[in-house]
Amino acid sequence: MSSGRSSLEGQVAVVTGAARGVGELLARKLSARGARIALVGLEPEALKEVSERLHTDSDHWYADVTDHEAMVRVAQEVKQRFGKVDIVIANAGVAGGGPFVDSDPDTWRRVVEVNLIGGAVTARAFLPVLAESRGYFLQIASLAAITPAPMMTAYCASKAGVEAFAHCLRAEVGHKGVKVGVGYLSWTDTDMVRGADEDDVMREMRQRLPWPANRTYPLGPAVDRIVAGIERRSAHVYAQWWLRGMQSVRGYLPAVIAFGGQREMRRFEPRLVGGGKRGLVGAGGAADEHARSRPTP
Repeated sequence: MSSGRSSLEGQVAVVTGAARGVGELLARKLSARGARIALVGLEPEALKEVSERLHTDSDHWYADVTDHEAMVRVAQEVKQRFGKVDIVIANAGVAGGGPFVDSDPDTWRRVVEVNLIGGAVTARAFLPVLAESRGYFLQIASLAAITPAPMMTAYCASKAGVEAFAHCLRAEVGHKGVKVGVGYLSWTDTDMVRGADEDDVMREMRQRLPWPANRTYPLGPAVDRIVAGIERRSAHVYAQWWLRGMQSVRGYLPAVIAFGGQREMRRFEPRLVGGGKRGLVGAGGAADEHARSRPTP
């Protein structure tokens, strides 16, 4: 183990949004390093399949991360199942896109609820057990926390929110031995990004972004960097190398994007008229909508 990194052997890691994408691969790579894994999400069958493929002891829980009572129950059951919790990764997230004025209010609100409220609910549920282990809470954010973007109001607002939440939380719980990190990802090859790319305007606007923000990055190396950050209990974890540099220029970005965004919206506006309501994107978005449509037992 290199300097600054702690062994994950025997550690217990909780991953929300673990059925696919970043969450699934994180679970696999943490397991490969010896961590025991608790998977949390809305797709029981998919979670079970992920759990069965892991190298170490694992289990899975069905829960909506916005449901406080459900997440408290999960935290208690994970502690009972594994005896402790060392790492919690608040990864669950959804996305939607399109002009704010035409957005579906329920979809817009759900993006904020899952991404921001869900991260806070996850932290609230697991902080007592993390305090016992002097553990680590990693909130997955995004490039969207650093730079605003037209057509992504809910997603950018939610990711800026979770970044601020994690920074505040770090100051509150550090004296208890709990470390808090924020993970930043640019466009990474997941179902969410592929789902967003199904919208022609969203795809073309992204392709017109300056390099390196206009690329879709492979999932594997991004998750490797996140795992390295977890091993170091880092305050900031960057899934793509260049994101660290964005921190130094973030103060200038709103003005730059406001100027360029006006030009881009003028270009694409004729294609947005009558585009209809957009729902949550990707397979994860579909799973979230399906779970909320199920009758309450």
